[in-house]
Amino acid sequence: MAPAYRPPAIATPAAYKEVPGWTAATPLDAAPRGQWWTAFNDPVLDDLETRAAAASPTLAAALARYDAARAAARVDNADLFPTIGVNAQAGRQRQSANRPLTNGTAPTYDNYIVGGALSYEIDLWGRVRNKVAAARADAAASAGDLASAQLSLQAAVADAYARLRGLDAEADLLRRSVEAFNRAYELTATRHDGGLASGVDVNRARTVLSNARAQISAVANQRAATEHEIAALIGAVASDFAIAPRIQPPGTLAVPAAAPSALLQRRPDIAAAERRMYAANARIGVARAAFFPTLSLGLSGGWQTTGPSLLSTPSAFWGLGPLVSALTLFDGGRRRAEVGLSRAQYDEAAADYRDTVLGAFRQVEDALAAGRYLATQAVEQRDAATAAQRTSDLALTRYHDGAADYLEVVTAQTEALDSERALIAVETSRMRAGIALVKALGGAPTA
Repeated sequence: MAPAYRPPAIATPAAYKEVPGWTAATPLDAAPRGQWWTAFNDPVLDDLETRAAAASPTLAAALARYDAARAAARVDNADLFPTIGVNAQAGRQRQSANRPLTNGTAPTYDNYIVGGALSYEIDLWGRVRNKVAAARADAAASAGDLASAQLSLQAAVADAYARLRGLDAEADLLRRSVEAFNRAYELTATRHDGGLASGVDVNRARTVLSNARAQISAVANQRAATEHEIAALIGAVASDFAIAPRIQPPGTLAVPAAAPSALLQRRPDIAAAERRMYAANARIGVARAAFFPTLSLGLSGGWQTTGPSLLSTPSAFWGLGPLVSALTLFDGGRRRAEVGLSRAQYDEAAADYRDTVLGAFRQVEDALAAGRYLATQAVEQRDAATAAQRTSDLALTRYHDGAADYLEVVTAQTEALDSERALIAVETSRMRAGIALVKALGGAPTA
């Protein structure tokens, strides 16, 4: 009764636009995704990922949903087998003397029954088979959801950690800048006391110094919020959780050139969307089977007696026969509407599948483009930061020698600080782009 399953055709490019030379993908959604974050060679991040896998409430909820889907599939799968039951009864009865068709006596007797029964639905129209197929597909989709939750959690922890280390680098830069600005302020104050600098220069130096100090507090606030975010991700209480500040070079992930074509089909959300589409297709068969009668086979038997000889041949009874449910001739269009509902649900699942696949390609292209352009931006921004620092040093030297006013120093120092902070932001974005690429590709390749 279920229509022949035909997933919607989606045009798949032979190569990604952002990186030429990659080949078409093949389905690998069941392949392991690997501990890709270990490529950063950061023991702290490794520990955070391990703790997240063990104690994240988000992952625990996804696992519970998967267990529930598997249990529901086992419930439906049980309909493929006969139902067997046993029963026993012992009692003493007195019948009414005024019951119909009686001779006016009121007999009293013992009644003992031991027996069993078997029932089995003969699945002529595929109702049970399609119901079981849909439940199994739902369980497989739930497995994909669990894998998606695991990958999303891993990426979220790594992304938050990248932002945390970026904030550590920015805080260190601001502290060093405050020290430099403080020395410049002291120099200006000394020159002012000697009559060589105006009060305007002193106030300009104080302004730059105070702004840098204020930015330290702003960065500290962002770092605290990010640290609390990581605590929630790994299932820890924010009040008892802390990550020691550390200055380290930002890491980048090197994804092999052949990986994206193989990894795109490993995305668990695509596998889950396809399984849900298959389940919706099977449920069309369940709805269509309702137009036909249900045929069941029943068997019962046992022993019944009023005396002590229960397990004897004269006390045995049995029954065997088919049971055909009544065929509904008119139901006000209920069954036809249920078929229409199941077809609409299939169309929705097919549209969701297509949207998931197209979204996956977009995310991969976005991550590839971000990685490529951020690499170029980092080179240029590093040159800009180096040049701005040299300008700041030269301006301060010129001011010390009396060849420039302090406005030139303030301008150069501000530009140098902004350039350095921009460089840290770009490097952090590069690390985050690598994480986004691995997530978009469905994980990391394994050896």
